Amino acid sequence: MSVTDIDAAALANSIRTVRETEPLVQSLTNTVTINDVANVSLHWGGLPVMADSPGDAGEMANLASALLINTGQIPESRVEAMHEAGRKANERDIPVVLDPVGVGSTPSREAVAESLLSEIEFTAIKGNYGEIAALTGVEAEVKGVESVGDYEDIERTASSLAESTDALVVASGVDDVVADADGAVRLAAGHEMLGEVVGTGCMLGATVATFCGALEDAHTAAVHGTLAFGLAGQRAAEMDHMGPGSYRTNFRDAVADMTAEAVAEFDLEEQLEQVL
Repeated sequence: MSVTDIDAAALANSIRTVRETEPLVQSLTNTVTINDVANVSLHWGGLPVMADSPGDAGEMANLASALLINTGQIPESRVEAMHEAGRKANERDIPVVLDPVGVGSTPSREAVAESLLSEIEFTAIKGNYGEIAALTGVEAEVKGVESVGDYEDIERTASSLAESTDALVVASGVDDVVADADGAVRLAAGHEMLGEVVGTGCMLGATVATFCGALEDAHTAAVHGTLAFGLAGQRAAEMDHMGPGSYRTNFRDAVADMTAEAVAEFDLEEQLEQVL
């Protein structure tokens, strides 16, 4: 997908399709942000379910429209459930999104990510610049779950990861980059306040999974989901807020109210750049 294919009408149509389809989105995620992950999926129009125990995870994946695997916490039983649900999702050919939270910070998280990537076919991988770089083998600096290094060539790094995994790659940062093996689009939508709220990266992963669960074309889902998320972040900043707490509430309201009319308020051309 190039920037010429992205316009307000197409984005509004994708958002409308998500709400009409109501995809069942199963998330195996961390307890820090599990409520936000469920709510943002719901506010886009998905039906969230957080089945993350061995046995239950595979059974739910047999019903789900899309699966999100988030490595924010990696107790042994949840990792077992991630593999179980991922295998079932691949058998059913439903989209699977990986959010490799904290990869690059500890060997344990890297081992979990490597095992998942070796066994499961992912539709999309969403991570911050440091996590994407770490998965690619590029020198990365990840402190806890935050990317703190400089990544001037993140577009080529993301495209390289897309080529090696055959997945779409969403690299989140000040600007977001969506890449496949053939190219990359940089999205400037978003707001600095998103960085003041814990869990916005996890919520972006849930957004990409929700759009993937509703739209036939995964590339469109990754680009439109990421763009819509950034626009909601901008809209939330325009609403009255006193700090990160009220901004977080605004953001969820902005997601729920992201209509075709709301999308039309933004000049998308200024926020899109074909970088590869």
